Amino acid sequence: MPHNWSANEAAREDWFSAYLKRQKKLSIRKPEATSQARVFSFNPTNVQKFYNNLQTIFNPLKLESGDIWNMDETGITTVQTPDHIVARKGIKQIGCVTSAERGNLVIVAVAVSASGNSIPPFFIFPRVKFKSYFLNGAPDGSAGAANPSGWMTEVQFLQFSHHFVKYARSTKERPVLLLLDNHDSHLSVEALDYFKVNGVSVCSFPPHCSHKLQPLDRSVFEPFKKYTNPACDAWMTMHPDSTMSIYSIPGIVGNSFPLACTPKAGFAKTGTYPLNVNIFGEHNFMPAYTTDRPPPKQDCAVESTALNISNVTDVDFTIFENDMLNAGCSKDIERRQDISYSSSNDVHSAFTESTVVLSPEDLRPFKKAEPRKRVRANKRNY
Repeated sequence: MPHNWSANEAAREDWFSAYLKRQKKLSIRKPEATSQARVFSFNPTNVQKFYNNLQTIFNPLKLESGDIWNMDETGITTVQTPDHIVARKGIKQIGCVTSAERGNLVIVAVAVSASGNSIPPFFIFPRVKFKSYFLNGAPDGSAGAANPSGWMTEVQFLQFSHHFVKYARSTKERPVLLLLDNHDSHLSVEALDYFKVNGVSVCSFPPHCSHKLQPLDRSVFEPFKKYTNPACDAWMTMHPDSTMSIYSIPGIVGNSFPLACTPKAGFAKTGTYPLNVNIFGEHNFMPAYTTDRPPPKQDCAVESTALNISNVTDVDFTIFENDMLNAGCSKDIERRQDISYSSSNDVHSAFTESTVVLSPEDLRPFKKAEPRKRVRANKRNY
């Protein structure tokens, strides 16, 4: 150990820089902000249920790559994020012209297939009534709708369903599969009935899991935003005396959308097509360990009685409250109980013979979230 570690009681920045140079596989990365809802919902149980639903649909329909579609919405604002530029060294502040401090949002609904095809985008404008000139400069075949809030609702999703069936050319003789998130606007009864009549099977992703399971989020939307920002900069350069409005968005999307719409890799990364239920390993589910609970088993009591504790002299018994509520047990809990139930003589002999290796997790397990409290509504007497 270097002598300055004892003097400073810590490693300095120079040691860390040298460590990164020695470890070629390590680099400093900026992590992507992920909400707790996404972290806790992406667990093996939810993912396995999703792939089971896919297998249930794939087997009877015998779908090909061109018959599997993914649909989602993204927002394009009138205030772009400036792209990198070349400037002289030493200048501390460099500005880029934008239309306003805060922009207006236009929702763009996109649908892509596993074969690499896509349908023209569907725009939702924050207006009361839709006019045809809203789509000036948009890709050929684009459609649009208006909503005062500017968001997708059941009415706009029904209009999108007609737009999708028109370009996907689905029928009962040639069925297709549409993957989408389970937002309330996608649960329109009229739209689902229309899909059923036209041979469109709908499968939704588990809640808060689209960042891992949705092909559009994995391979299309990020480059789409990346190409849209330079297109906005080019528009500002060509129109220096004008302010970008929501009616300029379709023309900008017309330039950036064809460059970013390459969805083949996204379907492969998510294991959707080709179907790969083992695409995610245990390390992908580790963030959900805090709230993960073992599945319940009916034969838990029978297995526990078979445990031989006749020679136990010093018992360290821990009760997991939520597991008792769920009446469940797992191999992981049995492994922990085997360690906790070991007698003092067994532990002594194990250390002397050096046959037992305890991991840091066994000595200090990862923290688990407390069980949810059942909140009962107070009954008032009138």
